[in-house]
Amino acid sequence: MKKHLPKLIPAVILALAAGLVGVVLGGTGTGTAATTAKPTNTRPPTISGKAQVGQTLTANEGQWTGNPTDFDYSWRRCDADGGSCSLISGANQKTYLLKDVDKGNTLRVRVTAQNADGNTVSTSVPTAVVTEAPTPPPASNCDKPGGGTVAIGDVKSPNRLLVDKQSLDPNVVGGSSQQLVARFHVTACNGKSVQGALVYVTAVPYNQFSIPAEAPTGGDGWAELRMNRLRGFPAANRQQLLVMFVRAREPGGNVLGGISTRRLVSFPVNLGR
Repeated sequence: MKKHLPKLIPAVILALAAGLVGVVLGGTGTGTAATTAKPTNTRPPTISGKAQVGQTLTANEGQWTGNPTDFDYSWRRCDADGGSCSLISGANQKTYLLKDVDKGNTLRVRVTAQNADGNTVSTSVPTAVVTEAPTPPPASNCDKPGGGTVAIGDVKSPNRLLVDKQSLDPNVVGGSSQQLVARFHVTACNGKSVQGALVYVTAVPYNQFSIPAEAPTGGDGWAELRMNRLRGFPAANRQQLLVMFVRAREPGGNVLGGISTRRLVSFPVNLGR
């Protein structure tokens, strides 16, 4: 006799099949498959810095979606039009120091953004053509070691002029002295004599001796000025010193600033002579 399976069996089979499908799909709810989201570049990388040998360029990563967790850099040397690029060995940092070999070329930086889902590469536009480093100005006599004479035009701030020596003829101002010859020595740059500095002098209080025109220092750094006696000398019956205000400056320079200098000097007075 032919046996028949119970009618319940087909229903059980269907239920088991539905359960297996649920397991595969992650349950009988709203299970979804994982999706990838590697970084996407929305604004290309850029390079900042001056395109000149000896200067440092800096890479900016640009803008990305996908929350990159890391960036890698590779610098490339290109021709003057930004093409024919080649990888620069060892240049894999955010910054790059321009070298002589870069002169006449442009540079690009290739930025790789990474996250757990993968990585994406984006390249910057080229820099301007790299120029050579500027030639430093030749050293003036003021900068050179040793002594000698320096021209007033070579004395630049922060150097300053200095009146370091003075003399007077006669060396003692007498009661009968009618004319004085004052000499002043000007130096700068660690004791070098200065040629071409303008020296001004006046006795104080005023009206003791005339105020001569400014006189330039010669090749030995000395300037000579002649002063004639006026009716204000002597300034006191027992005067023992003749005080002078002295200034040295560069022609056309600031009399109170720049490299100019000012000081007071004095010479002995003997009214009995």
